[in-house]
Order: sequence, then structure tokens, then C-alpha cells
Amino acid sequence: MPTIHHTEIYTQYQTKMRVRWLSVSATMAILLSIASLPLLTQNTINNYTTFTSSFSNFLKIFRSKTVQRGVADLIVTNGTIFTSDDSLPFAQSMAIRSGRIIQVGDYSSVQDLAGPGTRELNLEGKMVVPGFIDSHVHLISGGLQMARVELHDVKSKDHFVDKVKEAVANMKQGSWLLGGGWNNDFWGGELPMASWIDDITPHNPVWLSRIDGHMGLANSLALKLAGTSSYMNDPDGGAIIRNSNGEATGLLVDSTMKLITSCIPEVSVDVRREALMRASNLALMRGVTTVVDVGRYFPGSSTETSWEDFSDVYTWADLVGKMLIRVCLFFPIETWARLRDLKYKAGPKLSEKIYLGGVKAFADGSLGSSSALFHEPYVDEPHNSGLEVADINSLHGMTVSADKAGLQVAIHAIGDKANALILDMYASVVSHNGFRDRRFRIEHAQHLVPGMASRFSEQAIIASVQPDHMLDDADSAIKKLGIERATKGSYVFQSLLASGTKLAFGSDWPVRIYCQQVADINPLGSMRTAMKRIPSGWHEAWSSSECMNLSDALKAYTIWAAHGCFLDKDVGSISPGKLADFVVLSTDSWDEFSREGSAYVEATYMGGIRAFP
Repeated sequence: MPTIHHTEIYTQYQTKMRVRWLSVSATMAILLSIASLPLLTQNTINNYTTFTSSFSNFLKIFRSKTVQRGVADLIVTNGTIFTSDDSLPFAQSMAIRSGRIIQVGDYSSVQDLAGPGTRELNLEGKMVVPGFIDSHVHLISGGLQMARVELHDVKSKDHFVDKVKEAVANMKQGSWLLGGGWNNDFWGGELPMASWIDDITPHNPVWLSRIDGHMGLANSLALKLAGTSSYMNDPDGGAIIRNSNGEATGLLVDSTMKLITSCIPEVSVDVRREALMRASNLALMRGVTTVVDVGRYFPGSSTETSWEDFSDVYTWADLVGKMLIRVCLFFPIETWARLRDLKYKAGPKLSEKIYLGGVKAFADGSLGSSSALFHEPYVDEPHNSGLEVADINSLHGMTVSADKAGLQVAIHAIGDKANALILDMYASVVSHNGFRDRRFRIEHAQHLVPGMASRFSEQAIIASVQPDHMLDDADSAIKKLGIERATKGSYVFQSLLASGTKLAFGSDWPVRIYCQQVADINPLGSMRTAMKRIPSGWHEAWSSSECMNLSDALKAYTIWAAHGCFLDKDVGSISPGKLADFVVLSTDSWDEFSREGSAYVEATYMGGIRAFP
């Protein structure tokens, strides 16, 4: 299908909204005309009895229409509903009309809202929770990755090579072999090299990203096509990994990845649209009804990909009725003025499925790639303290401008120094632009020095964190940071909560997923991780004082996540007036769920309509 241009998108949206507004206006005019008749009649009536009779008839008509408007499409009964709403934490029933919740409580509070066409869902004691919100996901990247080489389960060099050999066997010469998810920590730490796969990929350029997305392996053909040589200097914010002879091994870190990614042919519009469908269906299987999509933009990649996906994929899917979940889109901070103009013209809510969020930037790399920025050097690399991926002065200027334009800002920071830099920068921006409800976000916030957690609360910063990252990092953090730093400052979720910080949980799919789990979005698994904190092969929790309870973990995936992206008026809790997005779980015991954190998704509802299975 041809690409839909931005001007066409706006025109189609405006036309659709005009039609909706005319329909609503006509309906309101009719209702107001009907309602005003008795009041107009009273001016011609002198007899008090006649007036009171007319007024009584008016009240009957008004009440009748009110009751008729209140009739529910669906009543959900006989369950344990965790609402994520502190005013009524638990309920047994709820009533839904036109995609929104109109009543929550016990059965008696909703039974009068049933009419001839009302459907009833008897939960038979099962638990219901609000639809999960994944606060940090690369949705289309995830859908693309589902059709590429998966290396998440690789645990040896031979297994790595076999996976690549199997994938390239049926490929045409010259086509790119893409994939990723490898984690060298799972086979002892040795980094892969182009020499591992050159013999089996002589005619196909290869690019395989590490599990964290901050490092990738290219084969020699890909390096040649990219014009990469051992004599090149490392650019700012990146590194070319070399062997003891100074020769490039095929590994590129952060900004140097652009050398390869700029050579990879862009995936077609149709392939990206298929990826959205795959990813969205997977999200619904996991109970996710809303995501914050931070796009396909990484250090070293084009800032255009997020905008191309917006126009070619998301708005197309919405216009043709193929948006399956709700998305809140974030765009590269370098393009803040473009987003400002779009939000000014179209508003923050394009439809019931597409919201325009804010802008995202990067402060550092990742722990696994030894590019997360720390105050102290890595224990196993005494001369390396990580990378400052972006120039802090330039980042500060863009943040001031984006914030002044009313845009929400989210910045990736993993190492303790990166987090400190961004907290300081956010404080400076507030001082410059003045106070307002801006909800600055720090994405990941993985490693903090003692006392830093309280700064998140003091500055009202949203900590957008991913529990399953700790499963990947447990062993490598100790090796790279030492026991004390890794234990006291890593993934301090409970400390952040105790300080008053709101957590927003997410997956970061497909950038990072623990290899022992299904490689996808998995809120229930992530919540269990936050509650138990027990990595594979461990027999006790990693920093048990940081374990969370179930209620807080659920809120971090629902109402706090909604707050973290300004969607808390529409989603995040089972409350009257909100969209009826909810998940039916397999368990019928809150106590057991609280102890074990074990359950699976039986059904997912979007706007009161069953979306899965």
C-alpha cells in the first residue's frame, strides 16, 4: 500500500472528528429541545395545578431518559476486582456502557443498570485487574524481532554459531541477516567476534544486536559494506571493540552502531504494519492494553524512524480500524519542535487508541555493554567508567526547549552518574521554566548512589523501571561493580517507593528479556520478579529489602503507569468514567496471588469488548 503522508493523515482525522462533532451536536440539540418544552409551556399557564403537573411530567421524562442512558452494555459480576483506585480498592461487580465504566461496587449497586440487551459476565470468583500498561516498549521493533533470529536462549559459542548457520541457510545472497538478543554473560562473558560467523556468512551481511540494544556484532562483510576499518577513531559516545592487535572484532557500541545500521535497508511499510499486528496480539495475550512506545530510535540510529512509524503504521492502522491496543508515542528529543507543532494542531489525543506523549533522549549506555555511566570505574575495567552518550549541554538546551513547549521529557539513564546528571539537569530546567505538572521521567534508573532515591520524590520524577532487567544483570552487576555497589544501589524499587516516588513498570521489549522466560512482554512475570527478586540459579533474593508487595506491583503496571504518561484520566484503574480495559486472571485467591505472584491471563477486554482470546 502507498505511504500516507502527514497532511493526508491530519485531513482524514479532522474530517472524522467533524463528523463525530456534528453527530454529537445534533443529538444535544434534540435533547435540549425536548427538555425545554415543559419549561416554555409554563409561561403560558397561570393555573398552579397545571404548572406542577407539567413540571412533574418533565421530571418523569428526564428520569426516564437518564435511566435509559444509564443502561449497561455489560455487567461483570461475582469476582474479586482489584481496582487500583484507593477510594475503593476492591469490588465484586462493575457495569460498562459504550466502552466506559459507569459503576463499580457490589452486585446490588449494578443490578439496576441491567436492561433487555445487557450482557453479563460471571467471573465465578476469578480476579480482575485493570488492563496492564507497559511503560517502556519498542513495539514495532518487538514485532519485527519476532520474525528474526532469536538469540536469547544461546548459552555457548557453538550454539551461537549454529543459530546463525540455521538462519542463513535459506537466505538469498546479499540479503541482510538481522536478529539479536544474545548475552555473553550466559556463556562465561567472552564477547562474540566476526570470525565466529564469517565462514558461514560469506555472502550475507550480518547484524546481531546484544540483548540490551547498546552493542551489536557485524560480520566482516557488513563491516566492509559500512566502510569500517581498524584505523578509524572511536566517535563521541561510542566505541569500536578491537583485539590485542588493534583490529576491529566486529563489535560496535552505542553511537558507532550507526556505521552498520545506516547501511541496512529500511524495512518496508507492509512489514512494519505486520510487525504492529504481531506485537499487539502478543500484548493482548499478556493482558497489556496500553503501551508507551519509545520507538525504534537508539543512539546511532535515525530520528526519522519514529515519525515514519507514526505516519505509515500507527495512523494507518487507526484509520482502517486495525489498532488493537492503545499507544502513547514518544519521539526523539531532537525532533521536539515537530512534536510541539503536531500537538498544537491535533491535540494530545488523536483517537481512543493513539495518544501523543513526549520526547525521549539518552544519557548513557547499558551495564551489559559496559557503557552505563558511573562515578567510579568498572571493577573489571579499571580505566572505564562508561559513556556519556549525549553532550550534556546540548541535551540540557533541548530539554529546556521541549519543556517550555509543554512536552513531557523522558531520558534514559542507567549508571549512577548518568542518573545524577539528569536529576541535576531536570532541577535546572524547572528553575529556568518555572513550576508546573510536567512529570519528568527517567527511563531505567537502574543504579543509584545512597540517598539518590529521595531526589526522585523531591523533584516529582517518574521512575520508569523494568523489573526483569535485574534478572539479566544480577551476576554481571556483581562482576562489574563489586558486591557492595551492586547490592546497595541496584534496582532499589522499594527505596524509591518509600521515598514517595511513583514507579511505572515496563518491559523494554525486545531490547532486553531474561533468556529463561518467553521473550516477550510479560507484566505478570515482571511483577513476580519485583516481588521475589530471585535470579535464575539463586536461592535467595537479590537485596531482599527491595522486594515489593503485590498491590504496589499492580499499581506500577496500572494507575502509576497511567500517571507516568498523563493517561490517568482515561486508563489505569477500574473507576467510573474510565475506559473499560481489564484483565481476567486465572487465580481466585488474592492471598495466594500475594504470596506467590503466580497467575496467567485468561481474558483481556478493551473498552468492555473481549480482545483475547
